[in-house]
Amino acid sequence: MRRCSVLAVLLAFAVPATARPAESGQTFDAGGVKLYYEVLGPSGGSPAPPLVVANGGPGFDHQYLHVSGVWGELAKDRRVVLYDQRGTGRSTAGAAPGKLTDQIADLDALREHLGVQQIDLMGHSWGGYLAMAYTARHPDRVRRLVIVDSAAPRWGDTLFMFKEFYPERVASQDAVAFAAELGDKAASEASMQVYLSMLFYSPENRDTFLAAAAGLHYSADVNHALNADLGRFDLGPELLKLKMPALVVTGRYDANVAPATAWRIHQAIPGSRFEVFEKSGHLPFFEEPARFVEVVRGFLETTP
Repeated sequence: MRRCSVLAVLLAFAVPATARPAESGQTFDAGGVKLYYEVLGPSGGSPAPPLVVANGGPGFDHQYLHVSGVWGELAKDRRVVLYDQRGTGRSTAGAAPGKLTDQIADLDALREHLGVQQIDLMGHSWGGYLAMAYTARHPDRVRRLVIVDSAAPRWGDTLFMFKEFYPERVASQDAVAFAAELGDKAASEASMQVYLSMLFYSPENRDTFLAAAAGLHYSADVNHALNADLGRFDLGPELLKLKMPALVVTGRYDANVAPATAWRIHQAIPGSRFEVFEKSGHLPFFEEPARFVEVVRGFLETTP
């Protein structure tokens, strides 16, 4: 992974403000930082634990998740909680913008702030890595775990397929890489557009998204700090210890994190369920939303 390039992040897009639903989120104090979160769904009465979603990045806020309406559908049954990781969006950075230990502590502070002993936890892309790390650290606090197109348990083992699937597009990125690294805005935007074009199974979904994509909410400091930190860890041995029900999801045509990565995660987590979305790239909740809701809702509601 090229730490400072577009290819170094496991998710790199946002939708324009006009496409985002109005939010009614709030912040709370968590160990020297203010964390922003929003809650979808019933304010009370549901016996189910909240589904907390850790978004991709590192360095992006949760706004890109609103490209899909699946969260509102899932929130008909339970609270769904989206949040901005420290140093992104409306959350402050504190003294340490990108240590894994701080990201885990922030997620646990959110759980405590919600007033629950256990959560259902979903992580997408880099957020999948964070969800696995949190669960390894606090297995008693996660009732069910959902991993969606996640980075590998050992960060450097994440398998990108861009060069194999899109050699001409990667070449066009390489042509502007030097200028982009020097801070040339036009070069960075051109590289980002190419990157976005490689995330989808459907050309129609790709074009719809590219027509709307604008204004990334991205912190390079968080991205660089986490990329430097994550190389120290190997979650593989920790996954073998997990005992809660787990669902591992991948898009069949995910060039950003090859399905082989998801398969290895599934094999490492005892008794986990593996689901492939055959008409999806890196964003199955966007490309196959109805099936995504069906699969995730069924998993969350099934008695172990």
